[in-house]
Amino acid sequence: MLESSLTERQLIAQFLDTLRELPEVQADLDHSEPAGLAGDRRYDANIDLQVAGKSFILLVEVKKAVYPRDVRQVIWQFREASRGRPKGLQGKESLSLLVAESISPGAKELLRDERVGYYDSGGSLYLPAPGAYLYIDKPPPKTLAKSVRSLFSGRRAQVLHALLIQHQDWFGVKELAQQALVSPATASQVLTELERFDWVVSRGQGPNKERHLREPAALLDTWGTQLASIRLPNLRRYYVPATKPDTLLERVGEVFDAHDAGYAISHEAAAQRYSPFLSSVSQVRIRLLIGSNADAAIGDLGARVVNEGANLAIIEAKSPGELLFRERVGGIWLASPVQVYLDLLRGEGRSKEMAEHLRKERIGF
Repeated sequence: MLESSLTERQLIAQFLDTLRELPEVQADLDHSEPAGLAGDRRYDANIDLQVAGKSFILLVEVKKAVYPRDVRQVIWQFREASRGRPKGLQGKESLSLLVAESISPGAKELLRDERVGYYDSGGSLYLPAPGAYLYIDKPPPKTLAKSVRSLFSGRRAQVLHALLIQHQDWFGVKELAQQALVSPATASQVLTELERFDWVVSRGQGPNKERHLREPAALLDTWGTQLASIRLPNLRRYYVPATKPDTLLERVGEVFDAHDAGYAISHEAAAQRYSPFLSSVSQVRIRLLIGSNADAAIGDLGARVVNEGANLAIIEAKSPGELLFRERVGGIWLASPVQVYLDLLRGEGRSKEMAEHLRKERIGF
């Protein structure tokens, strides 16, 4: 049985209910030996299926969670089992189908490319049967959504950040942990998750094992889609008097450096420095490491808190890890291009256009 919130029996029952809710579909669990139609290959369930008068036998394999890395093994198993498989009773065609509590979007795409049927507990269904085609696409089940969301927040996100910034390099766990300012255990957990998505490759064994991010674009795309489910950081809005937008950036840099306050300019102001796109920027947004130094710097600027008309916005950073890979450009600390890109995706107005421009011109994947 599955070691999860849903057992094999529950998943199969849910799958049967989904099939039976469809028009012109009948589905019944065959309690005879599932391996009878596939030689020595044993399946977890054997389902009699009728779709618009056409009859099939579904040979069901049940798993807990399926990622792209798992799909190749599943497809190979199904193909091996289908070789020499006899017709079912009364000439019914037999089809292998994967049922899982969760199947990642990338894994679903691979299964569809190979025309292998699947069903997950979120209600997604794909069945490419001869003369009968069923396809239902629903959001991932909560178990998968929560697992993926946790990968893109907190210290785990710092590991992803390190991999994206240095995507051409190979890393051991300890080296990556040092780069990302996290524990080796956290770095190892993230690498294991990324292997499931088939985004990293490895070489070597044991303590000498190294990984390389081979799909940086897929990782960054997924991070972008996850932003909507991640809580926005605290934002404080200020107005700095008698300062034009063009000179505010330089003044902020001078004052914050003088007070040794850890900061990194982000959003439009940083993107404009990396790769100009807009004619002007009206507001400076800064990731600022909160503390007494930061408070003193804000006071020295003469900034006052406002609800409207802000020309300075402070994004509170609670640890140095949130300022990772910042770059010194023209005497001012800018957040990394990857961080600026992600921040812009959560912005307003033309920020998303600016994000794509930055990605094309500065990030490159």
